Amino acid sequence: MGAWSDWFSSNGLHRGGGTPVVVKMENPNNWSISEISSPEEEDPRRRKEKKNAKQVTWVLLLRAHRAAGCLASLASASVKLASAAHRRVSAGRTDNSGGRPDSSPHRFYTCLKAFLWLSLVLLCFEVVAYYKEYHLRIPDYSMVISSLSLNDLFHSVYTNWVSFRAGYIAPPLQFLSDTCVVLFLIQSADRLILCLGAFWIKLKGIKPVPKSGFGSKKYESDPEAGEHFPMVLVQIPMCNEKEVYQQSIAAVCNLDWPKSNFLVQILDDSDDLTTQKLIKAEVEKWQQNGAQIVYRHREIRDGFKAGNLKSAMACNYVKDYEFVAIFDADFQPASDFLKRTVPHFKGNDELGLVQTRWSFVNKDENLLTRLQNINLCFHFEVEQQVNGVFINFFGFNGTAGVWRIKALEDSGGWMERTTVEDMDVAVRAHLMGWKFIYLNDVECQCELPESYEAYRKQQHRWHSGPMQLFRLCLPDIIRSKISIWKKANLVFLFFLLRKLILPFYSFTLFCIILPMTMFVPEAGLPEWVVCYVPATMSVLNILPAPRSFPFMIPYLLFENTMSVTKFHAMVSGLFQLPSSFEWVVTKKSGRASDGDLVALSEMVEDKKVKKERKKKKKKHNRMYRKELMLAFLLLTAAVRSLLSAQGIHFYFLLFQGVSFLLVGLDLIGEQID
Repeated sequence: MGAWSDWFSSNGLHRGGGTPVVVKMENPNNWSISEISSPEEEDPRRRKEKKNAKQVTWVLLLRAHRAAGCLASLASASVKLASAAHRRVSAGRTDNSGGRPDSSPHRFYTCLKAFLWLSLVLLCFEVVAYYKEYHLRIPDYSMVISSLSLNDLFHSVYTNWVSFRAGYIAPPLQFLSDTCVVLFLIQSADRLILCLGAFWIKLKGIKPVPKSGFGSKKYESDPEAGEHFPMVLVQIPMCNEKEVYQQSIAAVCNLDWPKSNFLVQILDDSDDLTTQKLIKAEVEKWQQNGAQIVYRHREIRDGFKAGNLKSAMACNYVKDYEFVAIFDADFQPASDFLKRTVPHFKGNDELGLVQTRWSFVNKDENLLTRLQNINLCFHFEVEQQVNGVFINFFGFNGTAGVWRIKALEDSGGWMERTTVEDMDVAVRAHLMGWKFIYLNDVECQCELPESYEAYRKQQHRWHSGPMQLFRLCLPDIIRSKISIWKKANLVFLFFLLRKLILPFYSFTLFCIILPMTMFVPEAGLPEWVVCYVPATMSVLNILPAPRSFPFMIPYLLFENTMSVTKFHAMVSGLFQLPSSFEWVVTKKSGRASDGDLVALSEMVEDKKVKKERKKKKKKHNRMYRKELMLAFLLLTAAVRSLLSAQGIHFYFLLFQGVSFLLVGLDLIGEQID
């Protein structure tokens, strides 16, 4: 600090009785100002003014330093983003590269591409008309037509186009727009009611309470004494998931339950020889430690997960068990999981399922996982909890739940007819009169997909399966003996509103109708539909995850971006297209554990395995054609909106187009070299 003091003295800043200021700065974010008392008397007002001026000067310097650092970070991030985008475009790998040909996505992509080219032609047409000072806002068409010179061919074409779009395109487009707005408002009202129900549950402290539990003290002193512990079967279906198998097997083998009263089934459908040997070795290790665990492998993998579970339930020893707990390969139940779920069945013979909440070990890994966490927090905290408390029915999540085996058998067991076997068996059990309980305070850790490709495939399966199931279950719902209002809830709320209408209007309204209204200004969307209602719904969705409020705008844009995948999945499931029957296991990263896969792999010395490892292809990020087409379409519409001076529409289309562009270039989620 000596050099700074000398500088101040040499410049005469101590003269006239001013108050010297010493600034101590460790880093731009940690600084302090202290005064050096002066023996000379001076006017307090003057001293205060000088002190404030010096403080403000240093604060401004520090703020400028921080701003420069932020600008440097933004510049670096922009360069990295541009470099990543350049690599994607140079590589030329798209979502169709290396995949099986499917006419359905190809037709959908062709329609989007044709729509984009039409938009570009119309944009060029409107730009020329704008610079020729034609009237773009046309409240009175007869006046516009008469004002245009028919001598000019372009004038004539433009006049005919204005007349044609006003008479033939605008009315059906406005009708479709109004229909989607009505559906949007109905779905928003449903979401608001669910949020009010969740608020009421939290306000009143409503939660399921078991009629009786298990005596932990007696059990700890003598496992054979105390109250009766029912027989529980624990199943872990898995397929080529060598990143996570260790953590799930260890978690279920450490469940706090008498070892003689539960059996673990490892249902391995892996077709990779390395993975099979690793999982089998892990099972043998736990068998040597005294765990009741068996390894099952199917040679013929019919029916995917449903076929795997169905095959396991056909074992002779299953008749000795009363309940079955199911966990996916990346789930890690707490040791007291069975003690907090199974007691709910005691004294409640109508109860068929106890579902618990998911929690995520990698929710803060990247932007994609943060946005997924918002959606799933709302799903569990609001949808599942409200339906469980007020209706005693909800869709089984496929994992982290305990079934009464008798309920599974009464409903027909596992069926391979759809890609949502969990929802299928839940609907059939509900039609048979079984009740469900959801426990929001019992959590089971798992992973979220970290790459957009994995998340996209997962969402396609989750949104095509319900439409397959709706076609198959509708006759059974109508013929069932449940009450009329329960039938109405199943048909209109559970299936139509939340599984069909939601992806339909979100894609049609914001990705098709809104861009079209820029080129057909006679049909329009009000600002409250474009901005205020979606923002309100986003706030409601984020309420169960309050730490995610800074991501409200990215969440809104990303949900609209995902609507193209969900809409295509819904259509493919409704019309039984080939893509609706595809089952792709969601890729796991194994972040929930630091399993020693290297040590286990050393036990595998098979030469064939080594050759298979060498032949493995490297993973690469891909470009997604449908998302890119919609990005260019929305950006084209944004440029067109500038000609009409539509402010909110322009910003929405611009940001939504950029969102589609980032997703289309696979710049969200895990980045793969």
